[in-house]
Order: sequence, then structure tokens, then C-alpha cells
Amino acid sequence: MQTQIIHSLSEVSHEEWNALIGSDFPFLEHAFLLALESSRSVGGRSGWSPRHLLLREQGRLVAACPLYGRTNSYGEYIFDWSWAEAYERNGFRYYPKLTSAIPYTPATLPKLLTHPEEDSGLRRRQLIEASLEEMRRLRGSSLHFLFIPPEEIPDYEACGLFIRHSYQFHWKNQDYASFEDFLAALKRRRRKEILRERRQVREQGLNVHRLTGEQITPELGSLFYGYYVDTIDRKWGQAYLTPEFFETVFRTLRDQIVLVLAEHEGQWVAGALNYRKGDCLYGRYWGCLEQFRSLHFEVCYYQAIEYAIEEGLRLFEAGAQGPHKIQRGFLPERTYSAHWIEHPGFREAIQRFVEEERRQITAGFAEIQDSLPFASFASCSKGS
Repeated sequence: MQTQIIHSLSEVSHEEWNALIGSDFPFLEHAFLLALESSRSVGGRSGWSPRHLLLREQGRLVAACPLYGRTNSYGEYIFDWSWAEAYERNGFRYYPKLTSAIPYTPATLPKLLTHPEEDSGLRRRQLIEASLEEMRRLRGSSLHFLFIPPEEIPDYEACGLFIRHSYQFHWKNQDYASFEDFLAALKRRRRKEILRERRQVREQGLNVHRLTGEQITPELGSLFYGYYVDTIDRKWGQAYLTPEFFETVFRTLRDQIVLVLAEHEGQWVAGALNYRKGDCLYGRYWGCLEQFRSLHFEVCYYQAIEYAIEEGLRLFEAGAQGPHKIQRGFLPERTYSAHWIEHPGFREAIQRFVEEERRQITAGFAEIQDSLPFASFASCSKGS
């Protein structure tokens, strides 16, 4: 077996890479990851240095893992700032560290990619072991795999990594025939609130459109970058993505983009960017150049839910955070990450922190049951 570290997806063909990624994960696409690199959204001073791991047998790509050397923790959404501070207080360096994640993308996706003809369990463990070797070669403090699917957890645990729990809010299709069918499943109060919010959008003279396929053009990528920057400015954040990134993915991944745009008096005033692959829809960014009542909910949630029902999609992930999503039909769902801390003392302390964090999440899930929006949906996912 040959282990290889590459510093750009351009060093592997899209046919080889995409043969490993499955049918439901647009952010693992060779074109998506390469767009981050070619647009300078990663690399340079971004704190994300590509160090993708490849495993080959007799020249054939059998497994891979997206890896990045990290000099900060921005854009990860699994927060470890307190871990870094603890290192610093005790005279140690937390950075560099090695992270397997999709930059700026809090979506649950496989990180241990294996060819369908391979022994997936064997190859996954080889990827983890090779990642640990790379972390040590870099003299990193730690190794992190973020937003991992539950089926990968046994492989990480077998290699000595510990599992951290977090949560998001996801919408799941219960075989709804229409948006009205979805509304009928909600408690009366929640149903009335959604109808009122959708009515408010119409009453303000707004027309909302969904664009897909050939309707998606690089020019719309430039338009959407303006929305993205506006949202970043309002939240005093940092614009990680460049205009070139949006223009590139609007060209290379247009068949996987579902763009929702709001029009007012003949002008586009707001938009939300979603990616679709297989039977999953992922909401990523939104922006609005003017203030309109309830437009955020219509553009980011209701249009995407309606689209998912029409297309028979099973899942809509609308991104990180947002307890306000519950009253709009989203349910709390556990998410997972796997971690290795090289220093034994810090490893023990951080594991205790993670165990207490897990207990608090479990208690929070129990408390939230009474606020669930569905008339007869009594439980939410509790994870493992």
C-alpha cells in the first residue's frame, strides 16, 4: 500500500476521487473542493492548508481522506477554542493541528472515503492510522474529524479516538404529498404562524423564485456573493469565501445547486444557496439587501422544504445553530466528531469535558420534547 499526501485536489483526477464519495454528498465532490482551492478560499493565510490523504494499491486509488493543516479554528463549527486556550495557559502550543472537514461547511459527511470494491473497515482504519502519522510528522497537537456519520464511529473508537457529541436542527420528509400535507402534521399554532409568515412575504410585493440547472449561471454567482458579504457584514464576521468561489461553483456544480431568489419591484433583493445531491438538500448561505418581514424564513426554509417535498428528498440540512428552526418543522439531531489529543494529560482532561458536554446535550434533548412542533411526533433523534 502506498500512502500519499497531496496539497491540492488538482493532483488527483476527478474520476478517481469521485469514485469514492457516494451519491448524497455534494461537498465531497472534486469540483467543490477544488473550487475552494482555486478561488483562494483555502490555502495561503486562510488557516486551511490542504494535506489530502490518498491510499493506493498498485497505483489504484482505494481510499482517501480530505485533510487540512490548521493554524486556527475558524470555519469549523465544532468549537475547540477553550482547548486552545488551555494549552496556551499551560505553556503549550495547540496549533498546528490536523483536521478532516469540509472548510466552512457544517454538514455531516463521510470523511473516510473508500472505493466500493474495497474492504471499507480495513481501509477506514488505515486512513485513521495514516492521519495520525501525518499529524505527528507535522508535530501537531491533535487530529480532528468533524461532522462524521454514525457508521464511521466504531472505526475511530477502534483507533483510540474519542467521540464528541453536538447537535443541529434537520428537517426530515415523512412522505409528505405536499407542503399543505406537511403543515397538517404540525400543531395548530405552528401551522398558523407559518401561513402568516408566508402571507406577509406576498403582501410586501415580493416574488420568490427557485432556479436550478441551466438557470444557474456564473453571473448569478457574482450576485450571490453580494448577499453573502452583506450577511457577513451584519454579523461582524469574516468573509472566508471569495467571489471566484461562487462564480466557479455556479459554473461547475450548477446541476447540484438550488438557488432561491426573492424579487421586489423588478430587482433581486435576497437569496439562499442550497446544494442537492441524491435525496439530500443542504442549505448554506443567505443574504438580503433590504429588510422585509419573514423573508428569511420563506427563502431559507419554506421554499427549500417545499422543493424537498416536490422532489421526494428525505433530508434538508439547513446549516448550524438556530433553535428557531424547531417551530418551523426542524428537529434536533445529534452530530458527531472524533478527536485525538496527543498530550496524555490534555487528552484526559478534554475527554472529561466531552463526557460532561454529552450529558448536558442528552438532558437538553429531553427538555425540548414539549416544544416539538408536530401534533403527533413524540420523539426526536437521540443518537447513540
